[in-house]
Amino acid sequence: MTVNEIVDRGLSVWERGLQQPNRVAVVGLGGASITYGQLASRAHQWAHAMSTAGVEAGDTVALLAPNSVAFLEVVAAALEGGVRLVPVNYHLAASEIAYILTDSCAALVVADDSVAETAGAAAAAANLPPQRCIAIGHISGFTDMSSIVDVAPSTPPDDRKPGQRTYYTSGTTGRPKGVIKRAAEGDVDRLAVAQSARLFDSTGRGVDESTVTMVPGPLYHAAPMGAAWAALQLGHLLVVMERFDAEAALSLIERYHVTSTTMVPTMFVRMLQLDQTIRDKYDVSSLRQVAHAGAPCPVDVKRRMIEWLGPIINEYYAASEGGGTRVSSEEWLQRPGTVGRATPGGDIKILGDDGNELAPGETGRVFMLMREPFHYHNDAEKTAGAIVGDYFTVGDIGYLDDDGYLFLRDRSADVIISGGVNIYPAEAEAALLGHDAVRDAAVVGVPDPDWGEAVRAVVQLMPGIEPSDHLAHELIAHCQERLSKFKCPRAVDFVADLPRLDNGKLYKRMIRDRYWTGSDRAI
Repeated sequence: MTVNEIVDRGLSVWERGLQQPNRVAVVGLGGASITYGQLASRAHQWAHAMSTAGVEAGDTVALLAPNSVAFLEVVAAALEGGVRLVPVNYHLAASEIAYILTDSCAALVVADDSVAETAGAAAAAANLPPQRCIAIGHISGFTDMSSIVDVAPSTPPDDRKPGQRTYYTSGTTGRPKGVIKRAAEGDVDRLAVAQSARLFDSTGRGVDESTVTMVPGPLYHAAPMGAAWAALQLGHLLVVMERFDAEAALSLIERYHVTSTTMVPTMFVRMLQLDQTIRDKYDVSSLRQVAHAGAPCPVDVKRRMIEWLGPIINEYYAASEGGGTRVSSEEWLQRPGTVGRATPGGDIKILGDDGNELAPGETGRVFMLMREPFHYHNDAEKTAGAIVGDYFTVGDIGYLDDDGYLFLRDRSADVIISGGVNIYPAEAEAALLGHDAVRDAAVVGVPDPDWGEAVRAVVQLMPGIEPSDHLAHELIAHCQERLSKFKCPRAVDFVADLPRLDNGKLYKRMIRDRYWTGSDRAI
């Protein structure tokens, strides 16, 4: 079916629960499966429970849980109950979570007992009483799900209204801020199907019911959650991983004949690092498309993935605020490194520091056409700084070629300024990841009395490889063979692990802090 036909005739997850109750909706979570009938019934129970807890349409509900069936039930409840759902990264410290609960004015927090200690401390710090806290399982100071959700009616709530998801930006350069968009209006079911069909179509993914979609990333991030929710609204079989493991992902693709998945470049790297004999064990021929986003993908990594899986890898560039671009494997092979051209109905501009549009080939801040108005919650200054006319930016740096293909350089906050020259660390990171000894790499600017900042690499080695001065020099030389010398690290530090967010992005602030703490100036 075409997108318009799906919008007109497709069934929402709640409608499918009534009309196709025995159809399997979700698998992969520890071997558990759930039907559309079960998912819809539990969503209705959660919606009634939220109302019993005092949540009204327009209120905010925060969700703090790992990938689980319950996570999806709460999402489905919020989006038919007219509430604003804020999925929260449960890896954050209790104080960081408390900030999000307070800043979002959360009327209710739902938390899984696997994160009981953190959730309890965060709710207490945000002054949320037990009746405003529901535990999936048991958490001290929370209302147990069994006493309010399990006893609620499994019929649809009387006053169904479209809800929405609000994501807090990752906060790698400061306090995270919620991206607030205008509340949707209209029929709950038709809106959900339409939004899902258009999302999958705009990013080059399948929209028909024969699709089997695998989501290997954490559902509290926008891209995995968007893919999972859209798949359910389109009647796909949804395969959800509790946490990403490279070999386990291959096993699930083979077992469930997965046709579509969305990954981040770090997952590509982990899969390519598997021994060839392990990769050859699994039949992944069912895959029809692999979408990726979330972070820059080294050219060599993507090229190797295309050689392995075929020209089925589609990249898209977007943000919680909106977006973006997309590019097929065939287009990318003609222009290695591009993240594509603007999606249909979109537009991309590159603006200089003076706000003027730059010509093709000139590097500046990337601005995307704002299809849907938004603002940053409680931060008018950040909102004003991100929006120019009908366009917005998330601070990425890049340029357009003559044909309108976008090439990203880096985040503006990550650019190293050494001797007055802008250096984009993503280039050196990609070079380092091409060395056989390197498992992961970050490149940051560190204090330098002469240059202001000096380029330094922080490297995690492959298992069994020992750090040494000789290897550090070898890695620097490896970079210098591929890049201009000024772009390359002058020194290399070896670490046991590098902090990455679950969306694949390096937690650059944490890495930089070890070098800048105590300095005369902060970066």
